[in-house]
Amino acid sequence: MQQVATEPVSEELTLAERAYRAIRDRLVMLEIRPGAPINEEQLAQSLGVGRTPVREALKRLQYERLITTYPRRGTFATDVNITDLAHISEVRQELEPLAAAQAARRATAADRATLTGLRQELGSADARRQDASELMHLDLQVHRAIYAAAHNPYLEDTLVRHDNLATRIWCLFIDRLSDMAGHVEEHGPLIEAIVAGEPEKAARLARSHVVGFERAVREAI
Repeated sequence: MQQVATEPVSEELTLAERAYRAIRDRLVMLEIRPGAPINEEQLAQSLGVGRTPVREALKRLQYERLITTYPRRGTFATDVNITDLAHISEVRQELEPLAAAQAARRATAADRATLTGLRQELGSADARRQDASELMHLDLQVHRAIYAAAHNPYLEDTLVRHDNLATRIWCLFIDRLSDMAGHVEEHGPLIEAIVAGEPEKAARLARSHVVGFERAVREAI
């Protein structure tokens, strides 16, 4: 199984948090397919945790619109609805530039080191152009590192949730996207602007990236 994209953490994760992040990224990357039933026992076994942490994780994932529960039917991965793209993009076009600008202002030395490391990974992304799944994981890592560097937990939480929903849409059309590596590599100048402490430039690049994402998906439909 692919290694999931992770956010930077400074403390040991609880079992519930570990379960949440693992199940979340399986749903985001469509490793758990839209509409598939969610089996608590199977997830607990695959993650090596008890059912209680899984149950706690599923409560959060339902709030984040990644799973849904139907009375007397059970719990399922939510469908990916392309009509949601406009709504998701509307939120991201406003908040992604804010997060990028705040990251440029507030990033710590540790944040900048993390982002610089991701920038170096982006430099070799072209060589992995055919590995769409790996590129998607890298894209998630970059976004989550930027959100964390903004040091606003409410903004970070909102953007992680909306980026997850956008990524599910992207994964649905991944075979039709002609230049996914190029889209991911757009993060290079954005990271450089953040590390250099240039909030206006970072905001402009972040907005352009979101607009480009929506355009690319619509062209692939």
